[in-house]
Amino acid sequence: MRFFQQHEYISLDYARRDALRIGVKKPGPQPEFRFEKLNAPAVEPLHAELEAFVDAASSRKEPRTSGAAGRAALELAGRVMVSIQEHAARVNVLGGHKTAEPMGDRQAAGPNAFATHDKTR
Repeated sequence: MRFFQQHEYISLDYARRDALRIGVKKPGPQPEFRFEKLNAPAVEPLHAELEAFVDAASSRKEPRTSGAAGRAALELAGRVMVSIQEHAARVNVLGGHKTAEPMGDRQAAGPNAFATHDKTR
């Protein structure tokens, strides 16, 4: 994954589990750059996620990421996928072949698709 900003570039490699930040130290016709390797924990992400879940469930502590944040992330991911597919259809990515309808036969998740019911009230 890559992030491009005006004076900075960040590269994340999930397979290698490393991250690099390149920043502009001195802009101009002969710019100077600084390179910084970002620390990444040497833990398998799914293992860490499961450990955090078990910890939150057993200690009854607030999880690091709430259910509402998870729902929002899923909703955003659905909107991103629809946008990518709509763009592909507009620019005819398949080069003359009929492109699939956005999301195929699925619908993007609506705002209440991941709603939960609070049983504590």
